[in-house]
Formats: sequence, C-alpha cells, structure tokens
Amino acid sequence: MDELREQRHRIRSLMQYGAPENELEAAQDLLVIFRDDRIALMVLEEFYSYLPDAAEDWIKEVRLVARQHGVFLLAAVTSQDSYLYLVSSEGIEFHGSLLDGYLDNQLLGFFGFADSDSFKEAGQDPENFPLYQSLQGDIDVCPACHAGTGEVHELGCPVEVCPWCGGQLIGCSCRFEQLEQDQMVGEQDLLRFSELLNEKGRIAYSPEQRPSFADDGPGIVQQ
Repeated sequence: MDELREQRHRIRSLMQYGAPENELEAAQDLLVIFRDDRIALMVLEEFYSYLPDAAEDWIKEVRLVARQHGVFLLAAVTSQDSYLYLVSSEGIEFHGSLLDGYLDNQLLGFFGFADSDSFKEAGQDPENFPLYQSLQGDIDVCPACHAGTGEVHELGCPVEVCPWCGGQLIGCSCRFEQLEQDQMVGEQDLLRFSELLNEKGRIAYSPEQRPSFADDGPGIVQQ
C-alpha cells in the first residue's frame, strides 16, 4: 500500500499545477473515490502529468468505454473534452479524444465494436458509456489480474484456481507433478505448463474466487 500512497501523493501534487484553482477540490474528490483503484489512479496520473491540451483542466468523471480480458478502455471526462486511455496492469496508453472517435481496427475488434463509424457515433456523448466503478467494489472483476467473470486469469494470477486439485494455482504442487520435475526453470517450463493447463481446462474467474483482500498479486507471471 506504500506504492499507492506514493502514487496518490504524486497525483495530488500534479493537480496543484494542472487543475484550475476553483475546481481543485472537486478534482481531489475523485482521487479520494479511486484512492485504492490502481487502474483509475494510472489514468489520473497520466492525465495530470501530460495535460492533453497543454492547458488547465480537470477530470470530472471516468467512463468505462469497454473492458476485455483485464484490459480497460476508459474515457476521462473533463471540463473541456473526453480523453481515451487504454489501461491494464501492464501500463497505460493515451488514445486521443473520445469525440474524434479514432481507434485502430485491432482495438475495435478486440473490444467488440462493429466498425469505426459505430464507435465514433457512440463516442459523441460520453454518457453512452457507464461510469467506471472502483474495482475494489466490483465483484465481477478479479482484484489481482482484472479478468472479468467468465474470463481466464492472467497466467500467474494469485487468485486462479488449480484445475487439478482445486487449490490456489500458484501455491499448490500440481505444476511440479504435471511437469514431472522438482522445480520450474526458465521460459520453456512455463510454456509447457501453460500448454498442460490449457489441455486440462483452465478455471475462469468467478466472484466466488474473490479473496477477502483486494490487491494486485505480487507474483503475476508475464506470458
């Protein structure tokens, strides 16, 4: 939690320079709402670090444009515009103004949009998209890797259930038993284990798996 505290401190400092003085308190209210939400905090920090129009502005609300496999397309709605951000546990990318409605074909397909015209039409009014809710209170999202209900976890997520023993996948010994060795060494072992998992059938995220704590797991393995 020290990391989140430091991030909030950075954002609060950036707000002093980015948000208009008469709107600073309202801008800080949003920081309080998302104080423990890593996805939203990334958007706030990115926005106030690099004000898109190089002018004083502030985020009034955050809208959920789309979500798929732990990747979020969010709109930061400000006093002047609405800005698109692609966000995941891996990082954040700025994708311009929502009103411009530009999203490349790969992302359109990934998020299930029919075509660029329909996306642009929907983007003319940010209220076409629901308000983004803090992941801490959203039981339909894995608190560690952000997979949605019915989606497969990111490999190495501490919440994923082992399909062999029903225990916590990163904590049980099934990976060694399936690989028939005492330890996993290198990427080849990881790839072999991933193949075995897929053959067995990975257990997708469901709210019943949600632990009593809600934090990013320290052991997520990069695929």
